[in-house]
Amino acid sequence: MSLKKSKHSQFIQIKEIVHLDGLKLSIYFSDGSNQIIDFKSFLSGSAHPQIRKYLQPKNFKEYKLIDGELMWGDFDLIFPIRDLYENQIDRG
Repeated sequence: MSLKKSKHSQFIQIKEIVHLDGLKLSIYFSDGSNQIIDFKSFLSGSAHPQIRKYLQPKNFKEYKLIDGELMWGDFDLIFPIRDLYENQIDRG
C-alpha cells in the first residue's frame, strides 16, 4: 500500500528508516520528506500483548522495511503509509 502524492505523481514509499533513541524512528520517504515519529504513546496505549511487546527496546529495534512498508514481526505491527507520512499514528 502506498500513498499517492497527486493524480499525476508517483506513489510515496518509505525509502529509509533510522532508529534515533528509545521508541523513535526517523522515516524518510521517496518524495524527499521525512518524519520523526515517537511510537511510545501508541504502544503504551495498547492493551494487546502482541503490540505491547514492542515497548521493549530490543523488540522495537527489530523493525523491517519490506517493499516500502515499515513492519515488526510477521505483520504483528504495521502502519498505513499515510499515517506515517502525516505523523498521525495515534488516530483511530
